[in-house]
Amino acid sequence: MHTRSDVTRNNAGAMPGVVFTGCGVRDAARAQAQRAAPARAATGAKAKPAGRRREVKVGGKRVKTIDVHAHCVIPEAMALLGLKMTDQRGPGIDQVGERRIREMDEQGIDMEALSINPQWYRAERDLVTQVIRIQNEKLAGFCATWPDRFVAFASVALQYPDLAIQQLVDGVKRLGLRGAAVGASVAGKEFSDPMFHPFWAKAEELGVLIFIHPQSAPDLANRLRGNGWLMNTIGNPLDTTIALSHLIFEGTLDRFPALKICSAHGGGFLPSYAPRSDNCLRVAPEMDTGVKLKKQPTEYLRGMYYDTLVFTSEALRHLAAEVGSNRLVIGTDHPIPWQSKSVDHILKAPGFTDRERRMMLGETAAMLLGIKP
Repeated sequence: MHTRSDVTRNNAGAMPGVVFTGCGVRDAARAQAQRAAPARAATGAKAKPAGRRREVKVGGKRVKTIDVHAHCVIPEAMALLGLKMTDQRGPGIDQVGERRIREMDEQGIDMEALSINPQWYRAERDLVTQVIRIQNEKLAGFCATWPDRFVAFASVALQYPDLAIQQLVDGVKRLGLRGAAVGASVAGKEFSDPMFHPFWAKAEELGVLIFIHPQSAPDLANRLRGNGWLMNTIGNPLDTTIALSHLIFEGTLDRFPALKICSAHGGGFLPSYAPRSDNCLRVAPEMDTGVKLKKQPTEYLRGMYYDTLVFTSEALRHLAAEVGSNRLVIGTDHPIPWQSKSVDHILKAPGFTDRERRMMLGETAAMLLGIKP
């Protein structure tokens, strides 16, 4: 049973210390431009939502829409890590909760699952313990302020798996968080490394969702420099592709078959070229390291979950064909405007049944996150 600490709203209607931001790319000028209006801050007046919430219906039936891919940061925790708010990407930055809700209302998003991209995997134990405590308690407090609009994923210090287990258990059982948000590797170590097995075992035991958000394939930083924002455009989906491939080929998903994983950005590049994985060891049997999988590699794709942050109807159709429409959940990357039409993206894509659209829009996410549909 989920519990939350009691929280009182401040004058602006926001939970102090929670700031909405994007994928951690520096853009100080935009960050400053997007802060709350001075007049409102001076008066302490509570903003009213602009217009009515867009209600989404499929086949005449109201659907609770749930976005699993939405970002924020905690300034107090960032300061402990030596990071600055002006180093965060700026579109949508705001310390006032009602602004976030207005944007959700305009998009037709009923609920968001908030997560913080890990920037602490190289921090020492005492420091990261403090950072994670602050983040998880602030996230829980914010969600308690608007329980019908937000849930959140716990932050965990995976470089210390025993500590990460404690943080996950505390986050889920005491704070009411709905799982954990992780990167795609940990200080150069793949998630398939046996050092992480105890953490996956605990997540499997708790039955909670692990949300994987990539960190731009850091080993390829030099090759991803230059025009095109390749650190994100290519680096992020590639980072996820590598992480999932290791989990499959190293047998981690066989070891933890009930582990619930959801990947950002439609699972990266893996679902788009999945059958190559089924043929690799046939073509190069000498690369077989002795890990005998229980299924074909592509079969593991249908045991995981993916957000719908792909950019065309054809891409969404192909993703659903590879992994199953029942494995897809809304991902907006809010407040970064990668996909501000995520609801219409699903509603207007041809070839899906009403039931499939309802699952993608919210029913599957509600099941995974313990939200009443």
